Amino acid sequence: MSGETLLLKNLLGPQAIATIADAGTAATPRFDRPMFTRAALDGLDALSIMERVRHIADALHGALPYDYGATLDTLRAMAPRLTHGFQAIAITEVVARHGLDDFDRSMAALAELTRFGSAEFAIRPFLTADADRALGIMEHWTASDDEHVRRLASEGARPRLPWAARVPALKVDPTRAAPILEALKADAAIYVRKSVANHLNDIAKDRPEWLVERLAKWSQDDDRTASIVRHALRTLIKKGDPAALALIGVGHGAAVAVRRFAVEPATVRLGDQIAITTELVSESPDDQPLVVDYRIHYARPGGKSAPKVFKLKSFTLAGRDTAALSISQTIRDFTTRRHHPGRHRIELIVNGQTLAEAAFDILPDEAA
Repeated sequence: MSGETLLLKNLLGPQAIATIADAGTAATPRFDRPMFTRAALDGLDALSIMERVRHIADALHGALPYDYGATLDTLRAMAPRLTHGFQAIAITEVVARHGLDDFDRSMAALAELTRFGSAEFAIRPFLTADADRALGIMEHWTASDDEHVRRLASEGARPRLPWAARVPALKVDPTRAAPILEALKADAAIYVRKSVANHLNDIAKDRPEWLVERLAKWSQDDDRTASIVRHALRTLIKKGDPAALALIGVGHGAAVAVRRFAVEPATVRLGDQIAITTELVSESPDDQPLVVDYRIHYARPGGKSAPKVFKLKSFTLAGRDTAALSISQTIRDFTTRRHHPGRHRIELIVNGQTLAEAAFDILPDEAA
């Protein structure tokens, strides 16, 4: 198990349980601290971070007042006493798991609690139960003075929200939250704008034509909107989509020559670093906006490969000028990507077109 996973799990370990218990005790004399602590710690070690969220929520539910209104009041009183966002996510999960029968009060409570730890996961069951009703409430949130509430309107309705269950209605039509995104397309808070861009990028994976058509109607005279558009199109730009490139003022292809494209060293082991270098020469008298990426084809067992595109640089190359670019990358395993021995091809991509190739080899682990 990776250190990253262990760290996340520890955010909801015994110390977090004690902090939540302290908050419950301070919030109401009706909080059953012994019951909560016993239930929350039982079997905790074997659970992942999101499993712990649900486990702690169920332990809390058994220790809170039976009346749901009193439960919501207690959660509101607890939230400011918590010390980490994941602790607050755990208490919002009480609403998700036990508040569907009181839809409006539960949604209002999530809007209040989200400033302490995002309620983006807790809102998913409400979207699943009644997407129209939930999205209608969330659209009203876009006018909130609180940026956390405005962000929840976008983030909670993301079609592909990481770590969250897919919402059937959004799976069928990932554009259902379009009015929310329209309302937030020039939001003052970067926290909100980042969510809007990520939401739009989710849509790009299922409805790319819709996304390009919608964003083409957005004026980019406002820098806030322009930043959302650029970030929202990142998946399509990495694929070299001509329409997406055009929306950020970049032509498909460029009048450039590749003087050099290399990866060094040619052979590495896990933990080593590669350096990717290139030199681009303009063949045009005019300035050219360039989006330069590189695609690594990761070797897989059985002779297969898995490509992944990385950003190198976006810039304007002056007419007849030369640009030297370089980037380093450490070859190490992640929870989402494991490296295998073998030949790894690298493509240099300029404005959506592959202009050069290089390769490096990962050697087998000496200990294997």
